[in-house]
Amino acid sequence: MRGLADGRASGSFSNSRRSRRFEAFARLVDGLLERQSRPVRILDVGGTNMFWEQRGWAGRSNVEVVLVNLEAERSVHDNIEPRVGDATNLHEFADRSFDVVFSNSVIEHLETYERQAAMAAEVRRVAPVYWVQTPNFWFPIEPHFLTPAWQWLPVNVRVALLQRRRWGWRGPCPDGDQARALVREIRLMRGRELRRLFPDATLEVERIGPLVKSFVAVRS
Repeated sequence: MRGLADGRASGSFSNSRRSRRFEAFARLVDGLLERQSRPVRILDVGGTNMFWEQRGWAGRSNVEVVLVNLEAERSVHDNIEPRVGDATNLHEFADRSFDVVFSNSVIEHLETYERQAAMAAEVRRVAPVYWVQTPNFWFPIEPHFLTPAWQWLPVNVRVALLQRRRWGWRGPCPDGDQARALVREIRLMRGRELRRLFPDATLEVERIGPLVKSFVAVRS
């Protein structure tokens, strides 16, 4: 399961799904490039150099990408600028200082609905166009712990399980407080919550068969 879900591996199932989703984002950026003569400025909330390298956008002259993370990555590309920042408070960036905000599987890491709402407000503020993807709470396999129905178990049960063995990308974590922090960090979102936080967006769905695997909130 970890091999299939490893987004760092170019041939993994997870990376192929990301590439397919990214095609829609690339069309969005192409539309912006047709309407302006300067490079498109992209704010990637929680992104990495590797993600943009895998998609062939590192070194492009017509896009400028700013990466925001709690810890900045090393700067290795002329058109990608890693920065330290907080997704829930992007005070260092003025209103509409970017053309588009991009965020892939980040908002579910913010622990509470209130912090997710704060990120959504900042995304809507700093750019007129945005593309925010997140896994679906109701998809049966939790994507971080790679376990069926994990997100539906009581928190105390998940903490106890994580203390005993590894689940997906996390654990084992014998320390109870640390295990609880790892469990509570992930708050998967429902479609109705995303519609509430991004009222001016179109909510697109990614399916595996009849099941909705993830959502993308898009304002174009």
